[in-house]
This record gives sequence, structure tokens and C-alpha cells, in this order.
Amino acid sequence: MIRILAKIFIKGAIDGPQETGDPDTKGDGDAGSAHQDRAAVRRAYGMLCSLVGIGLNILLFAGKYLAGRLSGSIAVTADAFNNLSDAGSSLMTLVGFKFAGMKPDKDHPFGHGRIEYVSGFCVSLAILLMGVELLKTSAEKIIHPEPVDTGLLTGGILLASVAVKLYMAFYNRSIGKKIDSSAMRATAADSLSDAVATTVVFLSMVIMRTAGVNVDGWCGALVALFILYAGYGAARDTLSPLLGQAPDPELIRQIRDITMAHKEIIGIHDLVVHDYGPGRIMISLHGEVPGDGDIFELHEVIDEVETELNEKLGCEAVIHMDPIAVNDELVKRTREQVAKLVWEIDPKFTMHDFRMVNGPARTKLIFDVVVPFGYGMTDAQVREKIETAVTETWGNYSAVVKVDHDFCE
Repeated sequence: MIRILAKIFIKGAIDGPQETGDPDTKGDGDAGSAHQDRAAVRRAYGMLCSLVGIGLNILLFAGKYLAGRLSGSIAVTADAFNNLSDAGSSLMTLVGFKFAGMKPDKDHPFGHGRIEYVSGFCVSLAILLMGVELLKTSAEKIIHPEPVDTGLLTGGILLASVAVKLYMAFYNRSIGKKIDSSAMRATAADSLSDAVATTVVFLSMVIMRTAGVNVDGWCGALVALFILYAGYGAARDTLSPLLGQAPDPELIRQIRDITMAHKEIIGIHDLVVHDYGPGRIMISLHGEVPGDGDIFELHEVIDEVETELNEKLGCEAVIHMDPIAVNDELVKRTREQVAKLVWEIDPKFTMHDFRMVNGPARTKLIFDVVVPFGYGMTDAQVREKIETAVTETWGNYSAVVKVDHDFCE
């Protein structure tokens, strides 16, 4: 049934009006159209899963609340309200996908994709809040235990709830991977924690029925700790993109491979990846090209690379051309010697943008050095150390060093 609904949602998302992209740019090419279709499919999947989650969690809440009232189990009742909070979380996720699909505007020229990260973070906060409340309730149950009716109806409702939650965890996780959604992965983690929580509650009912030992409060405490751990993991995974986490190394490798596949580009540096939400990535980089090449031909190559990055990776690319001397033997030899000197100072350093400028007394060697984050020296200390080493090694040269950092390490 859900698969049929998914097909209907996806078809409607592709055939219907698009909320992403600029209407004035439609028809610019198959790449842009395909990218819009992928975004529409992604949004349709997310909204469908959210709607299904709302419906199932409300049904589970009703069933567990009834079971909790009939049995007198505070753990079952708390588990019911846990499902009610899940329905609210699914509603927030639905709102997140809806707003994330809004087209860019004057105030948000890069779209609203990060709203999905915010909604995923809200889901994780709901998980943490429910874990705290369940822990408090369980502590009260341990201190003041109450008799619990362990009837078959309650057990049947709990087992059915476990089955539904396991299905929801599997479904949301598979869709989350398919559309690369942190919000859906957070929902899957929540569903799995719910399944474990309900299983523990069911086992406590079995123990109380067979052994006559009231372990309702202790099992509730274990469930609460598990929920808190799942909430922490979900919060970490959704908060990192908002704070500006390093890009996926696989994405960096693909960008390098696509760019360097063009023989006119000798090297790349200053690669920066901007994440404005799933499917909304912008990159900028410097491409090293022969300084004596035809600037019009090289510009055409750069345009081709930018288009290829958009078609294959779905990201907007801006490439700056950096001309370097490739046929000047003195520059080539000096660049190799300076690169070796920089490497000897610290193998973690890399060098680029090397050029030589003749002066009245000394020749200036101008270049950039990339220093890893968290390095034990300040940028000024690194710069002074390299410039001093160059002067001491070659008395007729002076260095002008700019310290850079690798934003994709």
C-alpha cells in the first residue's frame, strides 16, 4: 500500500508544478531538469514518510494508552505518549520537507534546504525530552511500585507495536539513505529506539506475570537510557551540518577526479564546499592552468568542468583560473626546490600559487602554504619560519608567504 502511495506522490511531484528552482531558468538544459526531478522525488518521499509516520504513531498511541489504562502500567502509558511525541516529530519533519522545497527568494538566494537539518534536530530534541521524562517516571515507579495487570490484551498490543515500529525503522532508514536525508535517518533511529523500548516493556510484563516480580520501573529506566543515547546520536548527526562540518571525503575525491580529468588543468587548490541543505551544494576552487595557454580555450575548458560537476554531482561550481609557468625552467626548478624546503619544515604543509618577481636587489618568491587545522603554530609563526628558511637557503631570494587552510581535510 505504501509503495503504491509512493508512486502516486512521486509522479505528482514530477508532473506537477515545481517549487524549487527559478521558473525563468527552466529549459536551460537536461541537467537542470533532471536535478529538479531528483529534488521533487526527494521531497515527495520525505512528505509521504512523514504522513505515514503521523498516522501510524497516532494509532499506536491510542492502542498503548488504552492498554496502559487497563493494566495500570505507568511504563506502557509513558510508551504511549512516546508514540504521541513521535507523531509530533513526524509533523515537524513534514513541515521541514515542505519548507525545504520552497524556491529561493531575495532573502534566501540559496534556498531553504537547511530547514530539513533544523527539523531533524527538533526530532532529536523530542527524543531526548521523552527520554528524560521516561527516566523520571521510571524512578518514581522504582521508589513507589504499583501493581500491574499483565493481561493478554496488553501483551498483544505491545507485540503489534513492536512489529509496526520495526517496519517504520526499516522503511525510514532505507528512504533516508535513498534520498540522503538526515531527518529521515533521525526518524528511523527514533523508531528503532521505540521498538526496543516497547520490547523491554513487554518483557517486564512477562516477568511480572510469570515470576511475580515488579520490574516495571527498572525496565523503564533501561528504556529511558537507550532513548537518551539514540537522541544524542541523532542530535549530533543533524547539528553537525548546521555548524559547518567537513564535506564527505568521497565527494572531494569525485570533484578532484572530474576536474583533473581535463589535461589542460594541471592542479587544483583552495577547494571549498558550501552545504546549503541536501541536494544544495556549491563549490569553489582554483584550477591551475598553463600561463602561456590560449585564455579563451582555457576559459572554455573551465566552463566544461563547471557543467560536468553540475551534471554528475548536482552541485553549482565556480572555478577560478590560476596561471602558472610551465615552460620556464628557472621557475620550475625553483618551485621544486622551495616545495622540498617547505616539506622538510613539515611534511603536512603543501604549497601552491608559486611565482617569481624580479626586484632591484632580490627576487621575490611569492607562494601560498596550506597548514592543517589545529597546527601547533600560529599563521604568523609559520609564515616567519618559512620566509626565514628561504632567505637563509638562498641569499638572493626573499619569500612572501600567504598561509591558507584546507577546508576539506
